[in-house]
Amino acid sequence: MKLTLLWADDEIDLLKPHILFLKEKGYEVVAVQSGRDALDELEQQRVDIVFLDEQMPGLSGLDTLAVIKERWPQLPVVMITKSEEERLMEDALGGKISDYLVKPVNPSQILLTVKKLTERQRLQSEHSAVNYRQRFREIGEQLGSKLDWRQWRDLYRQLVYWEIELSGIHDEAMHDIYLTQKADANRQFCRFYEANYLGWVGGDGGRRSTADADRPPMSQTLLRDSLFPLLADGRPTFLIVIDNFRYDQWKFVQPAIEHWMRVVRDDLYYTILPTTTQYARNAMFAGLMPSEIERMYPHYWVGEEDEGNKNDYESELLAEQLRRHGIALKPTYHKVLNAQYGKRLVERLPELMRSHLNVVVYNFIDMLSHARTDSNIVRELAENEQGYRSLTLSWLQHSPLMELLQALAGREANIVLTTDHGSVRVSHPVKVRGDKEVSVNLRYKQGRLLDYNSREVFEVREPAKAFLPSRFVHNPYIFCRENDFFVYPNNLNQYAQYYGSTFQHGGISMEEVLVPIITMQPK
Repeated sequence: MKLTLLWADDEIDLLKPHILFLKEKGYEVVAVQSGRDALDELEQQRVDIVFLDEQMPGLSGLDTLAVIKERWPQLPVVMITKSEEERLMEDALGGKISDYLVKPVNPSQILLTVKKLTERQRLQSEHSAVNYRQRFREIGEQLGSKLDWRQWRDLYRQLVYWEIELSGIHDEAMHDIYLTQKADANRQFCRFYEANYLGWVGGDGGRRSTADADRPPMSQTLLRDSLFPLLADGRPTFLIVIDNFRYDQWKFVQPAIEHWMRVVRDDLYYTILPTTTQYARNAMFAGLMPSEIERMYPHYWVGEEDEGNKNDYESELLAEQLRRHGIALKPTYHKVLNAQYGKRLVERLPELMRSHLNVVVYNFIDMLSHARTDSNIVRELAENEQGYRSLTLSWLQHSPLMELLQALAGREANIVLTTDHGSVRVSHPVKVRGDKEVSVNLRYKQGRLLDYNSREVFEVREPAKAFLPSRFVHNPYIFCRENDFFVYPNNLNQYAQYYGSTFQHGGISMEEVLVPIITMQPK
């Protein structure tokens, strides 16, 4: 279908060579001599781009632009002017006009502008597809080699980049190629993680020195390595923890945050097992592995079999970690569960700026992932990875968190943004049997009477070696890999259909384990 261009200029007769040139290139051109005629044409037919002369008698180009943007806000408008004024550049950047040209214009300029406005997405998609085809072989070669924890971190960065880059193109074959490569990477990552995990956390609970290159940064060392050094510069520091926040979600929302923040460090760390709030986030705040928390601070640990919230003592665990490291300060702690509390927190920012360390926890994304399991409407809004990222961005843009970041802009502060774990979209059911005391999580199970196929899971038969609490010596933990999830054999089909394609956490996958740790400063 031909694209239709509307060109309004009071000296349109002088532009016949330009119009003829565009028609020869396959465009339909509607030529009018005034702004009023342009508006009449727009009422009568569909137009793809409007070219407006800035200075026309009667309804000027600027007046016509105002009406067009009111009635057809998404219609691209190119302003043609006699002088390159700063105001036009500002209007172009602000979205009032799509582009501007300075007289005299030649046909090639017009053609280039049309292509830029109408074919940008197609050209960008083709460019992305070509580039990924070139990188596909290189990533495959990396997967064929023996990678260490740093190389796995860098490889996951690449995969996330290409997932977001390719999400904008309509090429099912290319998407299938990417998903196959990502699945292969996840399969090999799980093997790597399983082969090394007990060694990473063994002995000292994984509290490595920063000079130890054999162990990655993990949940129990995160604050010591990434937060505590910032407390020495005297500026207020904000630790923002977004529960269940994946690295691809961070990269998707990063441009919105960078309007207000300057990213100083963009990194990933490895979460411990299980990749759930009860274990990973408590380990992060305590600076200890779960069984160490249970042993040293039994009054702050809520076991699987105990009633009550599993992470009600985060502020107390953080205070204990600060004390053990000789840091004499009292942080503020805020858990934001609704918009009203978040807004009140923004209003208290002058007070928070007087505190040396402020911790703010947002649980929205974790609630979103659970809502997606239980609500058909949320499932439709986030039916795939791209929808899940888009819903995260929509929340952020209208959230108290964004208001807090905006309020921090222009102030002297350090901001550390992180999470406790990610989540993975599950699709493959794995059978397990157990009694009523077995944990209910779909990605890991703990209990005495577990019955499972050991080849389908990562099993920790001696929980003490993984610093996991256990009521009995032989009380194993088992973990799902990749996109698996546990189901009981009774009502298998029903549960498999209900939980299939939902976002879950607790097991081993790149999405759950490799999560963001971001350091920012206000612009």
